Amino acid sequence: MKMYLNNKINYFIIISFFCFLDQFSKFYINSNLSKLLNKDLLIFKIEFVRNYGAAFNIFSGSRLFLSLISIISTVILSYLIFISENKHINKYALSFIVSGSIGNGIDRILNGYVIDFIKIKFFDFPVFNIADILINVGVLILILNYFIYKK
Repeated sequence: MKMYLNNKINYFIIISFFCFLDQFSKFYINSNLSKLLNKDLLIFKIEFVRNYGAAFNIFSGSRLFLSLISIISTVILSYLIFISENKHINKYALSFIVSGSIGNGIDRILNGYVIDFIKIKFFDFPVFNIADILINVGVLILILNYFIYKK
């Protein structure tokens, strides 16, 4: 029981830390835009994009729909992390996904758009943010776990 409680605390810490990191990064970029815009940082540069849609700007202008998706996915994944007894799913991966969902959800609900600011320099890829990275890392972990533990 004690170890199970510790895991829940770990998930909560991961979610809280990464939500804070995502929101702080967006606030910092927005507050220092004149100094940071187009600044080169090794393999990426800082751009500022207001994304009114989801990934690759799909569903652009669908603020209410995307806000609801963010809220619903956060609730379902939080249930799987904190309440469900399912031992076959990687709850750390889900914690990354929830962090990203909350981070982008906060932007979408409060601002009507998500702030994206990371642009890869070496190939043409859409501008993204830390929440996007978290979601993709979480999904990648889930996929890897599926293939590693597939029976």
